[in-house]
Amino acid sequence: MGMGPGLDPPGKAMAEMVVAAPAPGSLKTTNLTEGAGDGFECLPSPDKAQAPVEEGVRYFCDVHRKAKNGEGYRITFTTDGITFKHVDSFTDIPAREKDKIYIDTLPLQHTDGAIELLRRGVELYCLRRLTLVGKKREELKLPKTTRGDIRTLMGLEERWFRKLSEDFLIMRRLISAYRTMLKTHQQYLNRYRAVSDKERSRLRPVIEVLEKQMNIMAEEIAEEACRRYPAYNKLVEELGITDSTTAMEALAELMTYIDFAKSPLRGLKKLLGLYRPVRSKRRKYWRIYDGRLHQAVTRLAITYYKTSCKTTPNGRHCWQLIRQIRQLLTTNQTPG
Repeated sequence: MGMGPGLDPPGKAMAEMVVAAPAPGSLKTTNLTEGAGDGFECLPSPDKAQAPVEEGVRYFCDVHRKAKNGEGYRITFTTDGITFKHVDSFTDIPAREKDKIYIDTLPLQHTDGAIELLRRGVELYCLRRLTLVGKKREELKLPKTTRGDIRTLMGLEERWFRKLSEDFLIMRRLISAYRTMLKTHQQYLNRYRAVSDKERSRLRPVIEVLEKQMNIMAEEIAEEACRRYPAYNKLVEELGITDSTTAMEALAELMTYIDFAKSPLRGLKKLLGLYRPVRSKRRKYWRIYDGRLHQAVTRLAITYYKTSCKTTPNGRHCWQLIRQIRQLLTTNQTPG
């Protein structure tokens, strides 16, 4: 069906403008499902006819340390791959509402700046896996420099980026502090078992204080998850873990990093390392394996199966628990 003179198809003017002045290595216009789990390939949504929408500016950023063994980070960004600028905070980037910012990583020190950008209406996308940079850089034959890494980001498809939200950033910061405590606690326990009774008497009070602080942090994480994830409370009741702050923290950690309702079962197995323990680099499922999430599943399973299993839960038990969580979320149709 033809169109009258002067009536161009929707979006034609914008397409002509992009063709006239293309950005080097610009991203393909694919859609990204918000809140997709880390490490999963998200298929682009089918194109739909719609009225032309004004698109914002795209910023591509590389976050790196200011100097070797130095403190603080510097952010280098560009919009066209030609002109580069440097700032010390995300709030110094001249991004406005409807603009998009693509970054390779987000240090915890910049969480507040990223939240402020989100509240301005700026969309923030973070690379799912840093290993993608090296592979794409070699493919494009770019140098291993800050500018080369930024041009590499510009060459990646949008499906390789995760859209960040304020809920995710706040929960991520709390979980990071808990993970640090958990690691320190395990180190003290290992040392406690290795020393004599005299040294144990010195380490025991330290371990008790650390365990108390871990319980306080776990309760704070659980309370925050209750406010930010509508399905969290119901899952806690369904799983019967209301008396265990450790299990409640583990569930909040899983719901923060995984979108159970939209993630495929095969992807969940790869991410949580619930395949056979074959340590081979040729196995693709090791590329997205997250050991900290695997530990979270184990902590949750220990509490969940304490009355139905006589031994420590194995991989099969953990996988059954993950399938049950996914089924509950899918049945309720309430996103985590």
